Amino acid sequence: MINPQTATCLVDGKVYAISDGLFLSDLEPKLANIIRNDYPKATKNSFICNPHLLTYRLERMRRQQRQDARAHDKINRKMSQALVKDNFQLTNVYDNMEATITFGERIADAVAKYAGSWPFIIIFSGFMIVWMILNTVGIFGAKFDPFPFILLNLFLSMIAALQAPLIMMSQNRAAEYDRLEAKNDYHVNLKSEEEIRLLHSKLDHIISDDNPNLFESQRLTVEVLGEMVNQLTETRQQLELLKATQDQANKDIAIDQKNKTNE
Repeated sequence: MINPQTATCLVDGKVYAISDGLFLSDLEPKLANIIRNDYPKATKNSFICNPHLLTYRLERMRRQQRQDARAHDKINRKMSQALVKDNFQLTNVYDNMEATITFGERIADAVAKYAGSWPFIIIFSGFMIVWMILNTVGIFGAKFDPFPFILLNLFLSMIAALQAPLIMMSQNRAAEYDRLEAKNDYHVNLKSEEEIRLLHSKLDHIISDDNPNLFESQRLTVEVLGEMVNQLTETRQQLELLKATQDQANKDIAIDQKNKTNE
């Protein structure tokens, strides 16, 4: 007759008290599925003893840790791959422009820089005033360019004709510099956006997966520790019972020997 207070362990086939284990129907689904993978014929009424249940709980924790590690590695690989893309490579615009500048472009930059300064305006204004005074008053009786100062106008036109292309050349270089800077800024913004997106993805993973998994791991740890404590308690009780039995047996032997001696 089968004792309703006992059950046969699915793993080792031994009979245990129901209090020394659990049925698969009482286990969490993930843990029960791990056991069913090893024992396909197991049903929800199958019984597993505490020692083997402890082994499967530890295996459940190891699998959870491996799963979390794979998820983190996947996200880290995505971040590494995204940050080494060619379109994220930044360049030093100033050094690149300086390395390719020609002698004519340097002259154009110098002319544009000096022509757009106050010293040039003051010096050139003073030159024109002196020119007009000399040709109006006629100092030393010389008027080499009398009013309306045709020679001065010709001179100014020549300067403007030469100065305008040089300034335009310098402006073209400035526009090219600005274009490269804008391209660089675009790459910086694109890289920042990708980093932020990946960080959001990692945060979402932590919130949606890691926190529940952490709580699950803590729960499994508590259950494993509880089972270990129970097994240690049972072992200690068995040792105490064995010791008490041994002491009683020794006492009985001593009494028998004493009785035989008295006889």
